[in-house]
Amino acid sequence: MEIDWLKSLASSWAQQLDEGRLPHAVLLQGSRGVGKRSAAAWMARRYLAQPAGELPVFPLQVPEHPDLRWIAIPEDRKSIGIDQIRELVADIHLTSHAGAGKAAVVEPADAMTVSAANSLLKTLEEPPGDALLILIADRTVNLPATILSRCRRISVPLPSEAASIAWLNRLRPADNWSAALAVAGQAPIAAVMLQDRLGEVDEMARDFAALGERRAAPLEIAARWASREPEFVFGWLAQEVQTVVYTLCAGRARKVAGGTAESVLKRIDRRNLFCYLDIINRLRAQTPGSFNVQLALESLLIDWAEGLENCADRVIATPLGLR
Repeated sequence: MEIDWLKSLASSWAQQLDEGRLPHAVLLQGSRGVGKRSAAAWMARRYLAQPAGELPVFPLQVPEHPDLRWIAIPEDRKSIGIDQIRELVADIHLTSHAGAGKAAVVEPADAMTVSAANSLLKTLEEPPGDALLILIADRTVNLPATILSRCRRISVPLPSEAASIAWLNRLRPADNWSAALAVAGQAPIAAVMLQDRLGEVDEMARDFAALGERRAAPLEIAARWASREPEFVFGWLAQEVQTVVYTLCAGRARKVAGGTAESVLKRIDRRNLFCYLDIINRLRAQTPGSFNVQLALESLLIDWAEGLENCADRVIATPLGLR
């Protein structure tokens, strides 16, 4: 199914390709689940003169082509290693099989090790004339400045909520896309992935509400949540706390997703709430496996149960649970 909110991106890319103005390296940046990987696959197809249609599509269709390398995190690792980048670099310097050039996609680029990033940097500094490198990152803060400076950055925007719901209903009619979008940070493709996990979301919301009302034990909840994917848990927690921020600070008529009681809201200091959200977002920005998830969750949930009394005094330069 075509991803219609990528129409402007696709039109611009096609025009630059026709006019011979493509850069050697691009960085696709934006929220997770907004379509960056589908966009990269479509861009690579167009560059290699393969059938691609007018727009990127979902589900993701990784092109199978001898002139394309698609680098991702191996199943048995937590990062992209230097061996993978060395293989990419060696391949991209070879002669094109089909004559249209060579292309490579690295995703997520922010999961490269330092040595892998340094290895790729050499190719970015002196790219082959017929090569295209596409990097994808959800969190550009984790990319070295030297990598960022050598890529043309393309931001992939979120569509409006109305446009997202319309697209999602064409994909798969459902009554609760609004709930899935709220948890997914308004990213439609992330909402698709979360649609079947709304039961887990409801359970976490009940846990969080009970915690705020001091009806549950933080360590027990942390142990349950630690068994889930960290990205899912911290992503939901960030959305929940951000909703509380809107409720307390922005005067926005937005429902508190977890049913946070008014009595809980009254005892939370706004300054501490921003501090709390900052800690969560710092944890989300960390490379997978670089911190102890259960320890981080225990600290966060104890803070919430205590009304964030000590949060503003915490030293947050090093996020909780980092090894």
